[in-house]
Amino acid sequence: MDEIIEKHLYDVLNAANEVEQFFDGKPKLFEDFQQSKLLQRAVERNVEIMGEAINRILKIEPDFELPNAKAIINTRNRVIHGYDSVTTEFLWGLVIIHIPALKADVEKLLVK
Repeated sequence: MDEIIEKHLYDVLNAANEVEQFFDGKPKLFEDFQQSKLLQRAVERNVEIMGEAINRILKIEPDFELPNAKAIINTRNRVIHGYDSVTTEFLWGLVIIHIPALKADVEKLLVK
């Protein structure tokens, strides 16, 4: 694997791990997330990092095999450019479903 691509994959993994750490030792409760603008903004920032890292990977290797790569980049773009359409529920879906799935996919790629 290309060194730069590997570095970007680790950036994605580190951002996903950071999102997990926000909830370390605490139950993941939507109500708590909904009340914390700080936590919401921290998730948004990590989504930006993940999307940008994947965007850079695809610029190097357009056919890079990462499930949902385009959707992740689109999510990054929505957070940055469509910030007024990003709801707490949307971010929560990322935290609960999409970021853990992305993390698992990236871990598989880094093991190869």
